[in-house]
Amino acid sequence: MPQSGPVLDHRIDALISHRRNIANLHRQIKRTRLVKIVGVAGLIGAPLLLLSLIGATALTWRRYDMASINVFGFFLFAAIVVGCLAFVINFETGQPGAEKSVAELRLDLELAEEERVLAAAHIARAAYERQYSYREATPREIDRLRSESATYRRWHNWLQWTLILCSATIPAVAALYDPPQPGKGILIGLGAAVSVITSIMGYFKFKERGFNLQQTADAIEQHTTALDLAIAPYNHADEKENLERFAENVEALRIEQRKREQQLDQPHQGQQEVV
Repeated sequence: MPQSGPVLDHRIDALISHRRNIANLHRQIKRTRLVKIVGVAGLIGAPLLLLSLIGATALTWRRYDMASINVFGFFLFAAIVVGCLAFVINFETGQPGAEKSVAELRLDLELAEEERVLAAAHIARAAYERQYSYREATPREIDRLRSESATYRRWHNWLQWTLILCSATIPAVAALYDPPQPGKGILIGLGAAVSVITSIMGYFKFKERGFNLQQTADAIEQHTTALDLAIAPYNHADEKENLERFAENVEALRIEQRKREQQLDQPHQGQQEVV
């Protein structure tokens, strides 16, 4: 039964509060994980750097002057320690929930999700209102798809330019160092970089993912514009029917996008079988 008045407003405010709490818990979990990673990097990376300097100095004693390298390494060691400590202390100072572990925050998140579901169950909204809300949320979905598409394109372009530069540098180094020494090590490094970059691009398929996301965003925007202008296929006199058809078409596009993502995640043989 539809509700109205102060009771409905109060329940809507409670639902919004639950969603805000869930978003805050997600951010706290991400920050706590980042702090743990930085702490582990400081505890492991700094001692390893110090031990490496000591070992290199011991192995090259009276054969190579390690003074400049040791000075640089010491400053790098101090920077790592100070940076990690400053990051951890800055996070733990004045941050709500900073004293909780990831497991405790996950439990709080599950409880908050349960509370949100219970709060949403007490709010009865007509299908027309839900479809209209879906329409209003569509621009945000379009922005998300385009943002992810731009990220994939930037990764593809950066890796492609790196691959081009490495490939162009290999013959230049080979011609410059004749005989090969000491350029042999550079050639090995450049060849390894080309192989790694090619493998990464073939595995993650940044270009294809960016293209699919951009294509889906453009298609959804086309449907949104058609609905706003009341043109085909949303030129029906009944606005409710137009909103229902719009929701069906957008959901179909999103499902198709997820299928394309699943195909990209499968091996080449699996993609052919799916197609």
